[in-house]
Amino acid sequence: PALGLFLFTIARDPLRIIILIAGAFFWLVSLLLSSLIWFIAVKASDSQDEPLQKGLLIFGIMFSVLLQEAFRFLYYKLLRKAIEGLVALSEDSCSPISIQQTAYVAGMGFGLMSGAFSMINLLADALGPGTVGIHGDSQLYFLTSAFMTMVLIFLHTFWGILFFHGCEHRRWWEITAVIIMHLAVSGSTFCNPLYMGSLVPSYLLMATAATWAYLLSGGSAQNLRRFLLCKS
Repeated sequence: PALGLFLFTIARDPLRIIILIAGAFFWLVSLLLSSLIWFIAVKASDSQDEPLQKGLLIFGIMFSVLLQEAFRFLYYKLLRKAIEGLVALSEDSCSPISIQQTAYVAGMGFGLMSGAFSMINLLADALGPGTVGIHGDSQLYFLTSAFMTMVLIFLHTFWGILFFHGCEHRRWWEITAVIIMHLAVSGSTFCNPLYMGSLVPSYLLMATAATWAYLLSGGSAQNLRRFLLCKS
């Protein structure tokens, strides 16, 4: 589904591709910084202290989420300046891309890079050694991980729309809602290997974020009905 969105809505527009790649780069930088902090914290602590290591893991996830959202805000500020520059250079004083389209493409860039790293980690685990479920655990690790990767890609896309809308209209509660949802989805992974404890809340939040983003982008129930019935 994410590949379909990219092919039909982004791939044909060079400007959107540039915004997508830049968004992926911003997410990558946030991951690099959070990984560096995590590496230092683990090396400076006692590896035999399990409660401490669990606390560091929780801290690492929270810090990574906050850092990702901080870089999303920095990317918004950069894109806002870029759009103002494009408007100043254009002959008709119009931007070639709207802020809503920019938010969608930027969110997709964050999501695709996040999904790519999740896929790489899974492929590395799949090389072995070992067999999934050999000690009685669930054998659905790779399947549920694929579904989790997909929901994160979509969530980042919808979060991008919500976050940019909040920044554009100074609705800080929308930005706060995005951060809380991001923390909730990341925190739900602590329920694993009880995968239903992470997948079900994540997909419910995705449906909520999708509906919210659709309405903020100008969508309506009438437009959705026309789309489903293939009416103009």
